Amino acid sequence: MTPESIMGMGYEAIKVGLIIALPLLLTALGTGLVVSILQASTQINEMTLSFIPKILMIVVVGIMLGPKMLVIFLDYMHTLYTNIPGSVG
Repeated sequence: MTPESIMGMGYEAIKVGLIIALPLLLTALGTGLVVSILQASTQINEMTLSFIPKILMIVVVGIMLGPKMLVIFLDYMHTLYTNIPGSVG
């Protein structure tokens, strides 16, 4: 194993992790922004009011995009495991 191959595997792992996490993180960010704007306009400062919509939206996006995220993760793991014999010997 060369340092370049290890760096390549690390790069791919970070890239796959970001691809999987980004839809959920952007959903939480967008939902939090919308709820914060609504709270500021109505002058309601309740912390639980922003928490529940975020959780609900993350669950909805997770249900909708979960199969695609799983396919991306399984493709990465399949590629990683099929490259093990070539990198050891």
